[in-house]
Amino acid sequence: MQGRGAKGKANQVERNRLRKKTANSSEDWQSSRNNSAGQNFRYVRPSEPFLTRYLLGPHKNLSETQIYPVWTYSYLALLFPVFLATDYLRYKPVVLLQGLSLIVTWFMLLYAQGLRAVQFLEFFYGMGTATDIAYYSYIYSVVDINLYQKVTSYCRSATLVGYTVGSVSGQVLVSVAGWSLFSLNVISLTSISVAFGTAWFLPMPQKSLFFHHLSKALPGQGRAGQVGLSALSDTCLGLNISLPFLLQSLQKQKVDIVKVLKDLWRDFLQCYSSRTLLCWSVWWALSTCGYFQVINYAQGLWEMVLPSPSADIYNGAVEAASTLLSYTTYAFLPLTGAVAVVVVGHIKTSWAMWGEVALALFSFLIAAAVYVMDTVHNIWVCYASYVIFRIIYMMLITIAT
Repeated sequence: MQGRGAKGKANQVERNRLRKKTANSSEDWQSSRNNSAGQNFRYVRPSEPFLTRYLLGPHKNLSETQIYPVWTYSYLALLFPVFLATDYLRYKPVVLLQGLSLIVTWFMLLYAQGLRAVQFLEFFYGMGTATDIAYYSYIYSVVDINLYQKVTSYCRSATLVGYTVGSVSGQVLVSVAGWSLFSLNVISLTSISVAFGTAWFLPMPQKSLFFHHLSKALPGQGRAGQVGLSALSDTCLGLNISLPFLLQSLQKQKVDIVKVLKDLWRDFLQCYSSRTLLCWSVWWALSTCGYFQVINYAQGLWEMVLPSPSADIYNGAVEAASTLLSYTTYAFLPLTGAVAVVVVGHIKTSWAMWGEVALALFSFLIAAAVYVMDTVHNIWVCYASYVIFRIIYMMLITIAT
């Protein structure tokens, strides 16, 4: 009878724990969904399509070759430290750091003068872009695995809506309302500040991928532990302590930084001992690097082809079109019915055999689009090549993943 009573108590504790876990997961999901809607303000930056024009114009009177490399190398240098800090600090502090970095960037973009000051703000922009991984990692850490598909949809939707609204509003305000680029930067700063404010209400994750694990085994599991769990439950009642809270505390493991770094290094060596994975990773790194270079310096090329003081420019419309089409290609093609990637996803062929051929073909098309954009000095050809470049790149990433 005593054993049966202990077993009943253990089962009751387990049911309570599961109910609490389900409730917490639902609360975290609702909170994360609401805050992901708030976080799309990070991308509502109407001044970004006109950033080169702003920097080269009378507001700053600088050269892009003097400032953009600072962002590139800052981003590169911060990637790995940010990767470790994101996991160690459990995501949310790095999400806040990203918001703060972007606020500093746009505040200095409005009021800082001189080459050194603008280069300094490019460092903060590099920090803001390097910490972008924290938000996406955070979302997956606070929801149940069954909700990953919904989470991905919300994150992609937030990114898509934010970029598109920012680019379209910037183009309309410049071309129709005649607003100054300084005013667009004020709107961008306001939008980023709203996102930073909403980030404070994100729930703090209890675990992370490397540094903060929750052990899978619970105290009192199994026949031998049921009596111990019953005694633990009685003790908790006597001390007025919540048993689920105590179990969760017992589950947390002490962080061993040296051990985590050794495990990461061992996994690194094990993964890249595979020639196939090494080649794929090198290709991915080079393609991503090329993509960032093109989108970073495309506005400078457009300024050379058609200097903006002498004519109207449509950078915002082009960025909106390329963003909408490329992200639709990447994330929403099954819903929109776009033919290309639907075929890629459903064609019955051996991608192990033909995948490399497809990657080579699409890489050639990307190179052709960039070549045409650089050699044909017509602004409309440049715009069209840029849109094609981004669409093909997203198709390429779809195949690669």
